[in-house]
Amino acid sequence: MATINFNVSEVAPAEEFKPLPEGKYEAVISDSDVKATRAGNGSYIQLEFEVVSGEHKGRRLWGRYNVENTNREAVEIGRAQFSAVCQAAGVPNPHDTAELHNRTLVLSVRCKRRKDTDELENVISGYKPKETAAQPAAPVQQQPATAPWARK
Repeated sequence: MATINFNVSEVAPAEEFKPLPEGKYEAVISDSDVKATRAGNGSYIQLEFEVVSGEHKGRRLWGRYNVENTNREAVEIGRAQFSAVCQAAGVPNPHDTAELHNRTLVLSVRCKRRKDTDELENVISGYKPKETAAQPAAPVQQQPATAPWARK
């Protein structure tokens, strides 16, 4: 048992947690780890994404990418998804997941029902590079040069 000094009247209770609406979100990769699968037959890369703009700024999403597994198809899917993350983040050949940290990209997010609880949850369904704000300027039309003595 632990002694605490907490008064619930001083803190508003947390609202019900709801998944993000389906859509595209600008996010940054905020954390990463390699974890063992629940079955113990492989490992996956887990990335944490934090939404960095808009109404849902600060919300977090997680992506899990199988890299070792007895199920070959799971590994193929996981590696393809991780490749999409790396390309969207601009890190084509990472040697450490930390190289992806603080990289901004755009996530496509959808909702699906969990099989065990039938509750909605978010799933990241795609990754795109963040569009740069500085688009190439339209070429400037050059006027024919006028000799200084011909100018008025």
